[in-house]
Amino acid sequence: MFSKADIERYFTAEKSESLVFIIIGLAAIVAAVILFFFLKTGFHKGMSLPLLLIACIQLTVGYTVYKRSDSDRKRNSYAYDMNPAELRNKEIPRMLVVKKNFVIYRWIEIVLLITGLVLFFLWKSNPDKAFWGGIGLGLAIQAAIMLCADYFAEARAITYTKGLLEFTSKNL
Repeated sequence: MFSKADIERYFTAEKSESLVFIIIGLAAIVAAVILFFFLKTGFHKGMSLPLLLIACIQLTVGYTVYKRSDSDRKRNSYAYDMNPAELRNKEIPRMLVVKKNFVIYRWIEIVLLITGLVLFFLWKSNPDKAFWGGIGLGLAIQAAIMLCADYFAEARAITYTKGLLEFTSKNL
C-alpha cells in the first residue's frame, strides 16, 4: 500500500541522485581541464569537449532537482494527508510528463552512446583524426553515465507513479 513514507523515499532518492549528478559533473569538468590543458594531445582535447559540455547539463539538472526536491516532498506529503485531490490533479500529471521525458532522454542517450562509440572506433587509430576519436570516447562515457542514472530514476518514477495512481483511485 502506498504511504506517505513512499513519497518521502521517492524525493529523498531523487535528491540523493541529483547530488551524485553534481559530483559527476564536477569530476567531468576536472577531467576535461586536465585532458585539455595538461595532456594536450588531439585525442585528449577532443575527449575534453563532450565531458565539459555534458557536465554543464549534469550540474544544471543536478542543482535544479536538488533544490526542488525538498519542497516537492513537503508539498506532496502534505497533500497525502490533507488534499489527496492535489496528488491526482497535479502530481500524477507531472509524473506522467516525467515518465514520457525519460523515454525521450533514453533514446537521445542511446543515439549519443552509439555515435560516440562509432567515432571512437572509427578514428582511434588514425593520428590525423584522433581529435574525433577523443570526442567519441568522451561522448560515449558521458552518454553511458547518463543512461545508467536515468535508468534508475525512471524505475523509481514508475514505482512512485503506480503508487500515486493506486492511492488516488482508492481515496478519491
